[in-house]
Amino acid sequence: MAYDAIETPFGKTDWIVGGAATYAAYAASNFIKPINQVSIVGNDFEQKEMDLLKARGVNLEGVEVVKDKKSFFWSGKYHMDMNTRDTLVTDLNVLLDFNPVIPESYQGSEFLMLGNVNPSLQISVVQQLKQRPKLIAMDTMNFWMDSALDDLKKLLTMVDLLMVNDSEARQLSGEYSLVKAARAIMKMGPKYLIIKKGEHGALLFHGDKVFVAPALPLEEVFDPTGAGDTFAGGFMGYIASTRDVSFENMKTAIIVGSAMASFCVEKFGPNRLKEITRADIDNRIRQFVDLVNFDIQLV
Repeated sequence: MAYDAIETPFGKTDWIVGGAATYAAYAASNFIKPINQVSIVGNDFEQKEMDLLKARGVNLEGVEVVKDKKSFFWSGKYHMDMNTRDTLVTDLNVLLDFNPVIPESYQGSEFLMLGNVNPSLQISVVQQLKQRPKLIAMDTMNFWMDSALDDLKKLLTMVDLLMVNDSEARQLSGEYSLVKAARAIMKMGPKYLIIKKGEHGALLFHGDKVFVAPALPLEEVFDPTGAGDTFAGGFMGYIASTRDVSFENMKTAIIVGSAMASFCVEKFGPNRLKEITRADIDNRIRQFVDLVNFDIQLV
């Protein structure tokens, strides 16, 4: 939970709510409630943003508010292709002191999504749970592969599903081929692996099985910030709503996550996620299905 300043070729905002947990919560809340949020914010985090999350069924008991510090702040500028960006400012602020504490009321949660933070904090969350969830998923990034690889490898033995993009998969595995990379990463612990390829869709791996999900061709990508976290929220929200962690159900969950991410990029920050309806989501999912549905007659 944070604030961002974002500049894209199509506009600029100097102050907008952000953070992986915010995006994921907005996406997941369309499918499951309550969402037990764990995060940390400062004295500048606006009450109206807290109230909006609560109204969506997000439980904020696990969100620590630090009265004498500011929230995490990130500023970035995207290039014309929207796949590359320059980070201009990263102010860790309260994140420097983040020590996640799982409230007693969160114990028994069946599905856990570990957002992209220091692997030692992700490990701490898993270790605090008295009962292992049905599915533990995690996100990470190149930075932690460079600076905290030992902790990251330990964490990989504790989770069921890893979500990374293609460059992160290649760095973690040392393999260029994504199929070889997936095989190497799954040997590190996760039974399932999702490799996100941005505008080219996503890949789901499990054992020898592979599922390729498309990306919806969009006329306009206004702001890609948070798209990956929105994908994760949509994916986990759907899985939690069905309570089915099979490979077949994860195929559907990837389409749901991709649909949610396609909304996220249409406006700055999570603004589009705040306004969409379930009817909008169902219609978008049908568009994804139509992308890959075809009849073929073999001669």
